[in-house]
Amino acid sequence: MGLSDAIRDVHDGAVIDVEVTAGAKTIAVPSGYNQWRRRIEVRLSERAEKGRANQQLISSFASLFNVSSGDVSILSGALDSRKSVKVTGMGAQEIHSILTKRMAEKNG
Repeated sequence: MGLSDAIRDVHDGAVIDVEVTAGAKTIAVPSGYNQWRRRIEVRLSERAEKGRANQQLISSFASLFNVSSGDVSILSGALDSRKSVKVTGMGAQEIHSILTKRMAEKNG
């Protein structure tokens, strides 16, 4: 059990299950992993108002995965802290590798 439980391949990309904390003092993408909910934790500085936190999530993932913002979309949970985010053009294994490296850098 681990990060791979929160990431799955779909026909044209991968879906990442995340749990977002909006309105945090600092941005942390990713900030951890919730093993009980099987979701990658993300902390965003924007508040969950008028889609600002969702937009920051999309732009943060686009930057992290080196894709355009148009390749990142929220499939479910737009109005919830638990979201499923799709990254088009990348596989689950590649995303897992990037997230694992980023978490090691933050904890290292």
